[in-house]
Amino acid sequence: MESEHRVSTLELFFDLVFVFTITQLTVLLADDLTLRGAGQVVLIFTVLFWMYGGYAHLTNQVPPDRTVRRVLLMLAMGAFLVCALAVPTAFGAGGVAFGLGYLLAVLVHSALYTQAHGRGVLWFALPNALCALSVTAAGFFDGAPAWGLWLLALLLQFATPVVVQRVAASGSTEAEAEAETEAPGQTVGDQLGGMNAAHLVERHGLLLIIVFGESVIAIGIGVGSLPLSPGIAGGAFLALAVASAMWWMYFVRDEGRAERVFERTPPERRFKLAMVAYYYAFLPMLLGIAVFAAGVKKTIGHLGEHLHTGPAVALAGGVALFLAGDLAFRAALGIGPARYRAAALVLALATVPVGMGWAGAGQLVALAFVLVGALAAEGARSPAGPAEGAAAEAVTGS
Repeated sequence: MESEHRVSTLELFFDLVFVFTITQLTVLLADDLTLRGAGQVVLIFTVLFWMYGGYAHLTNQVPPDRTVRRVLLMLAMGAFLVCALAVPTAFGAGGVAFGLGYLLAVLVHSALYTQAHGRGVLWFALPNALCALSVTAAGFFDGAPAWGLWLLALLLQFATPVVVQRVAASGSTEAEAEAETEAPGQTVGDQLGGMNAAHLVERHGLLLIIVFGESVIAIGIGVGSLPLSPGIAGGAFLALAVASAMWWMYFVRDEGRAERVFERTPPERRFKLAMVAYYYAFLPMLLGIAVFAAGVKKTIGHLGEHLHTGPAVALAGGVALFLAGDLAFRAALGIGPARYRAAALVLALATVPVGMGWAGAGQLVALAFVLVGALAAEGARSPAGPAEGAAAEAVTGS
């Protein structure tokens, strides 16, 4: 049985600062509900969430229980705050500021890992620094060159786990040997696998619940100074019902089972599983909530009107994106069933004509009906079916 490792209040404080970037991305998307705006949001958030994941893994292995670590983590919070403030103009005048803030976050992350594990961190510190430099360089350009440099940053990020896992598997690299000399028993492989399952699941769950708060804030911003009529109150209730159904899907149906899968997964296999479940799958889940929140902001004041394409697609697309990520999350961990949520994804997208052809309120009703229906169908099954643990068994090699 693993020792208890809880998320600290400083880590939660860190998450609150990070989530401000999602607030800014929601504003950015709400102001530009186009493919261009959506592309910018995806690029910015994917880059930022990579480094958030780096800090989540860092504090999992290197708890902020010393003064130096706490101060460095607060410095990283400041770096993320700079990034968040620069988000609205990251593809313009604020691009360099965003890149420099991101570079500082990378350097602090590398310093903290080096303090605990030695020079083996160079295998991911150097690619992370190159990624930050690529984003910073993008700030000096407009148009295609800027987009190209952002895409290069993403390429570096996606290549890094492959390289690091190969280094860990080889067990004979010079860098790993140096790490072993400086910190006996702490090789690159140890760094990847030494993750506490309870802390990993709790940390990402707390992040998700804070992001759900964005959908609530979006309701308030969308209402603004409008009089609180029965229609507005009803629309706010419907938007909250949709967000609550998405919350239920993860926190009631998935979170506890995910922790049990990680607990049964051998430590040396956890890094790969965590990358798939809590990075690649979590990306669309978090983005989906942000996109839905942007749609709510544009809809809540026009509930009785035909929606334009952007808000209608944002409402349906946000829910569908969340469901797609959740399906990937469940597939990675081997927890099911999947068919009800897959059906809900298709039906959520089918609500776009409802919003455009009828009214925003009608689309919110349809989305709430789809999600509650999927949950009700799942409720007929045992919450812990035989599929649970399939991924854990696969990664053990049995």
